[in-house]
Amino acid sequence: MKSRTSTVGFPRLSKICLALTEAMVTAMDNKLTKIPDVGIFKKLLVFDVSFNEITSLQGLSKASSTIKELYSKNEVTNMEEIDHLHELQILELGSNRLRVMENLQNFTKLQELWLGRNRIKVINLCGLSCIKKISLQSNRLTSMIGLEECNALEEIYLSHNGIAKMEGLSKLVNLRVLDVSSNKLTSVDDIQNLTRLEDLWLNDNRIESLEDIAEGVSGSREKLTTIYLENNPCRSPLTTMLP
Repeated sequence: MKSRTSTVGFPRLSKICLALTEAMVTAMDNKLTKIPDVGIFKKLLVFDVSFNEITSLQGLSKASSTIKELYSKNEVTNMEEIDHLHELQILELGSNRLRVMENLQNFTKLQELWLGRNRIKVINLCGLSCIKKISLQSNRLTSMIGLEECNALEEIYLSHNGIAKMEGLSKLVNLRVLDVSSNKLTSVDDIQNLTRLEDLWLNDNRIESLEDIAEGVSGSREKLTTIYLENNPCRSPLTTMLP
């Protein structure tokens, strides 16, 4: 791979890496206020404009449709001008100001979706079924509904929301990691079929009893290695047996 650092007409770009078969443009932490024009890169694979002052994805429509990884942690308010990115595998739009999940229907190859620290209230994956990892931590969710058709999911991160019930999980048989910590859950439900579950984060909720825990993880006993239950009002069964 040939690599070089150059302005090439983009004075604020901190790094440009090019090769005959792949290309990466990184413009992190440069105080950019808009998406730079990268239309000259016809085989762009990775585009990272995180940690700038960008409020809109306008201009992204000029970027190559070959992009597989897109990162933009800024102050973006809408998911726009991304429809043509059919090859996208990783989309990182965390730490923005998004309120709605939209324009994802063309991402049939998307495997990782990172939308933590936004203002999203409803999960909408637009019919996608290939997602393996999704993060919606620190949003404004009150329900898990919207994940139930994504059978390929392996990791789900939903901490720091307002979710009151575990639901829509029974069909996610490939799930290995489930993080629903720091929500409003009062019981453990809908995970009996998750035989591949390894990590279960339930800390900082409102779970009052552990009586249903054994049944809840009955299908994953051979795989489960970690359960976090700190900061719940429930008491350990061993404690209740003490005089």
